[in-house]
Amino acid sequence: MKYISTRNPALSVTPEQALKAGLAADGGLYVPASLPNFDHRRFSREISLPECASAVLAPFFSGSTLAERLDPICRQAFDLPLLIKPLPGREPAWMLELFHGPTAAFKDFAARFLARCLAAIQDTGQTPGQTVIVATSGDTGAAVAAAFHGMPGFRVVILYPDGRVSARQAHQLGAFGDNVFAFRVDGSFDDCQRMAKQALSDPALVARHGLTTANSISIGRLLPQISYYALAAIRLADAGTIDVVVPTGNLGNALACILARAIGFPIGDVYLATNANRTLSDYFAGADYQGRDGLQTLANAMDVGDPSNFERLAWLYRDRDPRAAGIYAESIDDSAIRACIGREFEQHGSIVCPHTACAIELLRRLRARGHKKPALVAATAHPAKFEAIIEPILGQAVPLPRSLQQLLARPASAQPLAADFEALKAVL
Repeated sequence: MKYISTRNPALSVTPEQALKAGLAADGGLYVPASLPNFDHRRFSREISLPECASAVLAPFFSGSTLAERLDPICRQAFDLPLLIKPLPGREPAWMLELFHGPTAAFKDFAARFLARCLAAIQDTGQTPGQTVIVATSGDTGAAVAAAFHGMPGFRVVILYPDGRVSARQAHQLGAFGDNVFAFRVDGSFDDCQRMAKQALSDPALVARHGLTTANSISIGRLLPQISYYALAAIRLADAGTIDVVVPTGNLGNALACILARAIGFPIGDVYLATNANRTLSDYFAGADYQGRDGLQTLANAMDVGDPSNFERLAWLYRDRDPRAAGIYAESIDDSAIRACIGREFEQHGSIVCPHTACAIELLRRLRARGHKKPALVAATAHPAKFEAIIEPILGQAVPLPRSLQQLLARPASAQPLAADFEALKAVL
C-alpha cells in the first residue's frame, strides 16, 4: 500500500513515511492510494474488536514493516470496552459507546494505535526520537498524552484553546507531565490547528525536532477509527444496513465511518451532527465550502470552523459530489443541546455528554420527519467530563469513571502561549 497527498497524487510514500510525517510535504493530507474491499458476511458476529481491527487494517499496511506487527499492535491498542446499547423509544436504534478508555473519549482507540505504530517504527531504527504536536479542542490532547506518556523516544506538545475546554478536560491535559507538555493558547482551536500545521510544514523545524502529529490529520489516527464502525455494522447485521449519526467537529471520526462504508461494510446514510459551527451543515445544504472562525459552544470538542478532514472527503469523492453520496449534516445549537440532555435523562434515565446530545437530537429530528431505518448513534465522550454543563440541567451529580478519577487526582499545569507560530517555535 502506498499513500498519496490529497493535493498531488504523484507524491507517494510508504505507510511508515506517512505515519512519521503526519502531514504531506506539500501541505496536503495523506490518503491510501487505493481502498480495499471486504465482504462483511465473512466476518463472525462474535469477532472481537482487536481481531476486527487487525483484519480491516491489514490491507492498509501491506508491504510495510508494520504488517507482521499489526496483530499485536491491535491487540494492545484496541483492548478497551466497546458497548452497543439499544436506544429506547427510537427503535430500531442503538448507541455505540466509545468513551470507556483511559481518558473517557473515543479518541483513546486511535491514539493508542498510533502510539504503538510509531514506537514499532522507532524499534526498526527507521526514525530517532520524535516530537508529537497535537492541537486539541478538548479530548484529542488527553488521549494522545495518555497513549505516549512515559514512552521512550517521544515527547508530546499539546496546544489547546485557553478557556474553551471544560475544566476537567483542561485538568486532564495538564496532568501527565514527564514527556508531555501542555500549552494553553490565547485563541481558538482553529488557531491551535493552524500553528500545528505551520510547524509540520516547516522542513527545518520538522528535521530539528522530529515533528509528527497525532491529530486526525494523521492517517494513523484516521484509519484505526474505521474498525469500530466495521465491528458495529457486523454486530448489527441482522438489522440490515445501518444509518449512522456521528457528532462532528474536525470530521475525522465521521470520515472513518464513511470509509468503513466505502470498503464494504453495511452502513447506509451517514449524518453529521454539528454544533452551532455551521461550515459542514451549510455545505451539505448546498452552499460552497467556506471555512470560518470557530464559535464557542457547549459541545466544545466540536468547535471547529474549518475542519481539516474535509480535504480528505473531497478527495474520496473527487469524481462526484459528496452531497449526492448519502452524507448529510445538520447544526444543533446550544439550546437544543441542553434540551436533549434534559430529555434523555427524564425520559430514559440516560446521561449524555453535549457532543453525544447533538447526535441524539439529530436522530430525534430524523424520526420526527419519518426516518424509520435502523440507526446507530456514536457516543463520543463520557458525560462526567462536562459536569459544569450537565449537572445544573439534571440537578444531580454525574458519576465519575475510575480512569477520570485517577487523572483528576493528579496535579496539573499548563503554560500560556500566544496564538503565534513564532511563539510555538520558541517553546519547541
